[in-house]
Amino acid sequence: MPITDLQIGDGAQRNSTLICVPIMAESVDQMLVQMRKAKEVGGDLVEVRVDFLKNFVPRQDLDILIKQAPLPTLFTFRPRWEGGQYDGDESKRQEALRLALELGADYVDIELKVAHDFFNSLPGERPENAKIIVSSHNYESTPSVEELGDLVARIQATGADIVKIATTALDIIDNARMFQILVHSQVPMIALVMGERGLMSRILAAKFGGYLTFGSLEAGVVSAPGQPTVKELLDIYNLRRIGPDTKVYGVIGNPISHSKSPLLYNASFRSTSFNGIYLPLLVDNVSNFLTTYSSPDFAGYSYTIPHKESGLKCCDEVDPIAKGIEAINCMIRRPTDGKLVGYNFDYIGAIAAIEEGLRASNGATPESRSPLAGKIFVVIGAGGAGKALAYGGYEKGARVVVANRTYDKAAELASKVGGQALTLAELNDFHPEEGMILVNTTSVGMEPKIEETLVSKEALKHYSLVFDTVYAPKLTRLLREAHESGAIIVYGTEMLVNQLFIQIEMFTGMPAPKQLIREVLARNT
Repeated sequence: MPITDLQIGDGAQRNSTLICVPIMAESVDQMLVQMRKAKEVGGDLVEVRVDFLKNFVPRQDLDILIKQAPLPTLFTFRPRWEGGQYDGDESKRQEALRLALELGADYVDIELKVAHDFFNSLPGERPENAKIIVSSHNYESTPSVEELGDLVARIQATGADIVKIATTALDIIDNARMFQILVHSQVPMIALVMGERGLMSRILAAKFGGYLTFGSLEAGVVSAPGQPTVKELLDIYNLRRIGPDTKVYGVIGNPISHSKSPLLYNASFRSTSFNGIYLPLLVDNVSNFLTTYSSPDFAGYSYTIPHKESGLKCCDEVDPIAKGIEAINCMIRRPTDGKLVGYNFDYIGAIAAIEEGLRASNGATPESRSPLAGKIFVVIGAGGAGKALAYGGYEKGARVVVANRTYDKAAELASKVGGQALTLAELNDFHPEEGMILVNTTSVGMEPKIEETLVSKEALKHYSLVFDTVYAPKLTRLLREAHESGAIIVYGTEMLVNQLFIQIEMFTGMPAPKQLIREVLARNT
């Protein structure tokens, strides 16, 4: 029976998925230090990768590691032919794993390729609490559902206590095949998809019933590609609070690893006890993604570069404002009929931030009239965010100018908002008047290329306010130079939080915890 929200107090656990921390060190002493750290950060068990040990003396080292481990142990002695470090004699490798069982290991991992031999070599009586994981790793791709099903059957046939399959995501839709296998599995199963496009499999293992998921001790020091840290699993993704009925949300973009949205939405969900999880979704093709994840549990998405326009094309219904902008930044699956409805709150978030900046510097302008009215409003970029800002400026009575790499795209957008079009090359010499407003909606200046900018410092002196939609880094080169030129600057984080407040209310049906969101953002920028 699924646990309902009524049965769970905040902080209680909704799933039985364990967090396993890989221990990869060259000495037994270093491994013991890492094990203690694994316990401190909240791991449930450790995977002891003995193939990383230099000068491994099986009986002596295993005895120390098992007796002194502060958490249950899973011993893995991965050979090179399955992606590990060990390159020696196979019979000695298997002997070490048998010894680990004999000395009291809680789990050992043996590869499918040699599992029959391993089981045949075991003594009749095996320690009753020890469990044998039989594993298969595919570093190239994720096979079809049929092939994965056959693989599970082959692993089960060896006598495995726990089935482990790890594949590689070439596309985010590959995770769905693994979820299908996991949900229908009759045996305890570890089913993970490696690589950045496989991240959702590591977090949603807790929703779909995975036996365990791996979390590293520190970022970048991973035993497989795409592994999050224990801290991220617990503090960002609230792994313990995910259950079978948890709704899935996320931000669809490419690239996406820089996004602060998962931090902010998940903190908000946790503080309001909302049963949802919000993921970074590295999507190559929006239509394929939405077709693949069509269940009601996949309940809503934020959209970012470069998918705001393709997201709109996939909607069943579009809010009139988003239709005018021709881009969405939010999509909700309507619970009553499952239809996908698109919205655009970008311009509300950004325009509110710009108006606030102008009002703060000019003294009060009447609330009824926007401080943007009558001003020249230069928008760099004609993509989804560019359209939103051009539309927003036009709505507020500004004189919109669109600058873009390709003139035709600029002209097309400018014609919709009664504005003027420029190429980027013309931008530095464009200053028909002083006190203009400049808005960058491109990704130029975003990490890692933080020294890039599209406007010379000399040209910035003609602007009274400069706004950059890029928020990683918070202070872009454009904003730094605008500030040095005397302009008011408005950070991209302001647009982020203003539209985020609206999206959280759309997703949860509850008011956004605004103060908390600002605090979390301040700590992480």
